[in-house]
Amino acid sequence: MEDRHAPNILITGTPGTGKSILGQELAVRTGLKYVNIGDLAKENNFFEDWDEERECHVLDEDRVIDELEVQMTAGGNIVDYHSCEMFPERWFDIVFVMRTNNTVLYDRLQNRGYSDKKIQENVQCEIFQTLLEEARESYKVEIVHELQSNTPQDMETNLNNILQWLVQWKNDHS
Repeated sequence: MEDRHAPNILITGTPGTGKSILGQELAVRTGLKYVNIGDLAKENNFFEDWDEERECHVLDEDRVIDELEVQMTAGGNIVDYHSCEMFPERWFDIVFVMRTNNTVLYDRLQNRGYSDKKIQENVQCEIFQTLLEEARESYKVEIVHELQSNTPQDMETNLNNILQWLVQWKNDHS
């Protein structure tokens, strides 16, 4: 792993689990750069195609990786994306997988206006811990941490725990 001035953090999980809220608030509290992969792709048209069945764009992963390589090597980033297997393992010092109770997740996705099919697909993804397993297969298991995200209190607890981890990271790398 390169010597970085600050760590790189990946926040992943099923849509609706609170990745973006956590990442944005963490960036405000730490000064780390927040990178939402969906927004980055939209701003730069990093898409290969449109998936009719899933009602979403197909990400051009190679272009995303190329765009972020230098920035990630330097460190100091919080990356937010609903998948993690496309990113090089060397990029991240820690990976947080957001998890949400199925009823809470269902309501959040319904409030976003997701189709019933898309809601069911995402809830099933959460039930089967698909993204948690993906993270465990893609990164060293000791850097993958599961965070519950059902209530505002969960969010505050998660933020405080990550802030404590950051202090320890800085102490270990000074």
